[in-house]
Amino acid sequence: MNDMNALVDGYIAAWNETDPAARRDRIAEVFSEGVGYTDPLVDVHGRDDLDATIAAVQGQFAGLEFTLGGPVDAHHDVARFTWHLGPAGADPIVIGFDVVVLGADGRIGEVHGFLDKVPAGA
Repeated sequence: MNDMNALVDGYIAAWNETDPAARRDRIAEVFSEGVGYTDPLVDVHGRDDLDATIAAVQGQFAGLEFTLGGPVDAHHDVARFTWHLGPAGADPIVIGFDVVVLGADGRIGEVHGFLDKVPAGA
């Protein structure tokens, strides 16, 4: 469970990293090379496409930060967690729920994301 918590912490850190080189390094640490990321708005595969997705979200929600919305629940090679996106120290404007599955390399190989709260027009 501690390893899964560390991976989820790295996952959140990757979504918050705005320096492109540092973000790519974080993605390489946390995600398998062929990672699949699917949510209601996007379906991408590979670290480069995930990096582009994160950069696009950061552009759309500039200045906001991702945080964990509660504890990570994990068993075997699967974890689920709620995340928040909003101004530091304020109520989140976006809330989501992700399920991650480890790849053979011990990194996150699949992400299945759900959006629970999204502002109008986003």
